[in-house]
Amino acid sequence: MALIDRQPSALAGNTAPAHGIAFILKKSAISALVALVLFSLMIGIRTEAGDAGGLIYWTRFGNLAAMVVAVFAGSIVVELLRQRLAPRRGTPVLSAGAQAAFSRIGRFAGPALLIFALLMPVIFYDQRYILDLGILVLTYVMLGWGLNIVVGLAGLLDLGYVAFYAVGAYSYALLATTFGLSFWICLPLAGILAAFWGMMLGFPVLRLKGDYLAIVTLAFGEIIRLILLNWQHVTGGPNGISSIPRPSFFGIPLTPAEDGLAARLGIEFSPSHRVIFLFYLILALALLTNWVTIRLRRLPIGRAWEALREDEVACRSLGINTTTTKLTAFATGAMFGGFAGAFFATRQGFISPESFSFQESALVLAIVVLGGMGSQLGVALAAVAMIGGFELFRGFEQFRMLVFGAAMVFLMIWRPRGLIGHRAPSVFLEKPTAISSSMVKEGHG
Repeated sequence: MALIDRQPSALAGNTAPAHGIAFILKKSAISALVALVLFSLMIGIRTEAGDAGGLIYWTRFGNLAAMVVAVFAGSIVVELLRQRLAPRRGTPVLSAGAQAAFSRIGRFAGPALLIFALLMPVIFYDQRYILDLGILVLTYVMLGWGLNIVVGLAGLLDLGYVAFYAVGAYSYALLATTFGLSFWICLPLAGILAAFWGMMLGFPVLRLKGDYLAIVTLAFGEIIRLILLNWQHVTGGPNGISSIPRPSFFGIPLTPAEDGLAARLGIEFSPSHRVIFLFYLILALALLTNWVTIRLRRLPIGRAWEALREDEVACRSLGINTTTTKLTAFATGAMFGGFAGAFFATRQGFISPESFSFQESALVLAIVVLGGMGSQLGVALAAVAMIGGFELFRGFEQFRMLVFGAAMVFLMIWRPRGLIGHRAPSVFLEKPTAISSSMVKEGHG
């Protein structure tokens, strides 16, 4: 009995058992062995083509040994940090008071960010770089919220989201340059076409999940990029599409001409007017994405997405049509990706397949995962941190990815569900409901 009193948490399973130094060394040695196998040809041996056509090679075993030692030491540090920072089993990451304070901060963070975004063009009116950075951040916020529908709400891992971004951009560019349609007509058309391709992706992957779903969506993104690259007489191939029309203020051009917006308002024309207009345009599109997502979560389709995310088998047992549920998730997320792509095309004035590589999909997925899958505020904060952080560390380009990689590792150890993890269902019972004693084996409700 005394032994039980001394170690209640370990026997009750309330805390995760701390691994000893032998386990840590063994795990680190395995990681070092894997690194030795992987890096032996990439780092240990360097090859170059000789002048006579032969192959010249030399060894770099010192660099290989340094890399293996770094992996061994890094594995020890990561495991120690994991034991130190990882939450105890059965206990929350934060205390009740800290969670309440965090919830209050989150309640005011959204409105504060919105007010700052609305005032940003006024505060930084003459600073073009900051306004352009704000437009870029809002574009990724919109992309993150669109992908959050597929990944965060429906639980479908999509690695080819950039394909819908590309479809929206090329749809607007081709319609605007070929038929002379305005931005406001092409914008919904780009979203509809992207949603159509989202459904086209959804049909082949209805029976897939997990890693298999990720592989197929990754292949879909690469297929779209290769089509854009090789269909030269339509997409321009690697040369892309240039001279894409700029958006107008509902038919009024933002130019210094007499029929421009500045002349009609009787103010002096400034090139900043178009940048400010683009800023408020992408802000409106992002807010529309947020509003629609929040509304959909409270509708039956939103609850079906959440049920699909938690357990597909249980979702089917409840009579939910998983086919239409998956297709609507893909189509809705793709539609907002198409809207963002159309805005990207009109903002840049030039697009090419190089702008829609897998790196874009990985970046948007990282924003969703780090921010917290299912959390609108977390996605926005992650987009601000990652895109703004990339710009902040632009002078340290050699170490930028190293710093962000280490930051993501530590964040996943400390907050496995993201910065603001949110998986609570939209509809739930506020008070537990007792059931009849005849319905349970123990004989009580």
